[in-house]
Amino acid sequence: MPRVPRWLLVVAAIVVVAVALRLTAFAPKPLPVQVARVESGVVEEIVTNTRAGTVKARLRAKLSPQTAGRVTELPYRKGDSVPLGALLLRLDDSVQGAQLRLAGEQVRATESQAAEACLAAELAEKELRRGRALSADGITSQQDLDTLETNRDRGRASCQAALATRDQARAQVGVARAELALTVVKAPFAGVIADCSTEVGEWITPAPPGVPIPAVMDLIDPSSVYISAPIDEVDSERVRPGQEVRLSVDSLPGQKLAGRLARVAPYVLDVLEQNRTVEIEVDLLDAKVAGTLLPGTSADVEVVLARHEDVPRVPTAAVAEGNRVLVLAGGRLAERTIAPGMRNWQFTEVKGGVALGELVVTMRDSPEIKPGARARARDAR
Repeated sequence: MPRVPRWLLVVAAIVVVAVALRLTAFAPKPLPVQVARVESGVVEEIVTNTRAGTVKARLRAKLSPQTAGRVTELPYRKGDSVPLGALLLRLDDSVQGAQLRLAGEQVRATESQAAEACLAAELAEKELRRGRALSADGITSQQDLDTLETNRDRGRASCQAALATRDQARAQVGVARAELALTVVKAPFAGVIADCSTEVGEWITPAPPGVPIPAVMDLIDPSSVYISAPIDEVDSERVRPGQEVRLSVDSLPGQKLAGRLARVAPYVLDVLEQNRTVEIEVDLLDAKVAGTLLPGTSADVEVVLARHEDVPRVPTAAVAEGNRVLVLAGGRLAERTIAPGMRNWQFTEVKGGVALGELVVTMRDSPEIKPGARARARDAR
């Protein structure tokens, strides 16, 4: 048997040691990867708004008096609740009140004049009847009878003119009352005063035609609060009134509010042609919560189109192009192709390719995270 050279044995020993060191001390450490376990749960198909929605109120009125004047009463202030018909603002009505009293006096005067004129007309009618009786007996001439008829007709005309003047004076009372009513602002519905931009003693001037002037009061009915949000035009045929909606508002961070789709606009908004949208309106199911939301607050909506309960699911972030996922098993990453079902931005239903309990990588933030790489769960020690 030929003898192995000593140098060859030394080289082999060095190679064995190098390989051992490469596989142990100098072996690359497993990559820490973010993973999630394949589990059973709910997967929903949803439609979300394309831009931030807005909390609005169906009953909201910007109020101002219809005439100019100095403010004399402000019974309620910003934030106060007011009942239907409550007096919100009163202007100085001394001139309008005087005009109403003057109109009332004119009515009384014209009523007296009308009574006098009509009594005179009745007297002329009686004298004409007597004249006709005497004329039948040949006592009264035709000329006297013509004079009596003329007096009768003149009396009737005077009575009618006096009655018309009386009616005109009564109508003037209505005008004066209407002018007086313009000096007050009353609540058209029960609500809360969201804003009041005037004060007692200030002068108010109504907006002339074509020149908008901000209203002095903003009245809102909190019970009529809803959310208006735009959705993409391609989703307009998939949503319909009555569907379940989840809402989130900036004023209640971390909370999901239950709602119901109330209206889908029958037209597309094309103010921005590159972003055509359809407006939807959502009512909150909890009236108490709705009453706490301030109109103008930003809101986001999720319209639930369909739901699958208790199905295998993985985070949607774990699914790459071609429905491929990386599975962590035995300390190494392996690529699988899954059969996806329903999905949304958060979860994807899995109909095949991975099993319950397996770990899938949810974040590929390094080029080293690839099939065959040694890896460990990021929270593992």
